[in-house]
Amino acid sequence: MTDTATTTRVLLADLVIGESPRWHDGRLWFCHWGADEIVAVDLDGTAEVVLADHDLGPHSVDWLPDGRMLLVAKGRPGLLLRREDDGEIVVHADLSGIASRWNELVVDGRGNVYVNGSDFDLLGFFAGTAEFVPGVIALVTPDGAVRQVADGIQFGNGMAVTPDGATLIVADSFANTLLAFDIADDGSLGNRRVWADGVTPDGICIDADGAVWTSAASFGRAEDDKDCVRVAEGGEVLDRIPLDRSAFALMLGGDDGRTLFVMEAVWNHLDPWGGPRTGQVRVAAAPAPGVGWPAR
Repeated sequence: MTDTATTTRVLLADLVIGESPRWHDGRLWFCHWGADEIVAVDLDGTAEVVLADHDLGPHSVDWLPDGRMLLVAKGRPGLLLRREDDGEIVVHADLSGIASRWNELVVDGRGNVYVNGSDFDLLGFFAGTAEFVPGVIALVTPDGAVRQVADGIQFGNGMAVTPDGATLIVADSFANTLLAFDIADDGSLGNRRVWADGVTPDGICIDADGAVWTSAASFGRAEDDKDCVRVAEGGEVLDRIPLDRSAFALMLGGDDGRTLFVMEAVWNHLDPWGGPRTGQVRVAAAPAPGVGWPAR
């Protein structure tokens, strides 16, 4: 196992929590939770607020093959939204018949959109005011059809599709597991299995060696273990980056795909948006470039 800590640097600081990072059009784009923004930053650290909307509250993003942005937003529960070329926000799909709360999404090479969520109030659960509800995965096909394709996910918290388009890997944070599903020709999911366990995954990405970058512990559950790790199928840890705060999501990007972006912050489950701004974008040199989807 390689410790890559000496290669890291902070690219951007003074964030609340950065989530849903995507390498797009030569910059890292992410949702700035707590500020209700979508931010894009280049490798020199020059950042631009691309969208700011407190009523919308952007939560996670990805892009259709035609270049239009899709987003889940806390201010529009039950809906998958689309940002048109002129900036107008419209409804891409109504998911409310499956669940009311949605978290992460990924768009594959065929334009299929996978979204994970549930009727689960995460912050209410941490505060002891809401019951746990297991999660589901919805599929939105290019023709606009919507259907549920998986259930029984404890807490889906990030997804990635292998470069051959044949496998969806799902981060199930509460189960401390990376799950995998075969993707059928019609986008349906089958052959559910454990891809790796022993991590608390959040916001994953895949590299050209077939490994997954993920967090070793999220939500600050393991106070002495906030690292992010590169994991092989079966659970072997290939690389580890020690952190002093929790990793919320990871993405590979840069010109050659070998820059790892880590969205990190101190997590306070009772008041995640209050207190000091501890959110940062940390970068590190990765041993293999990113592949698959989320695309770069």
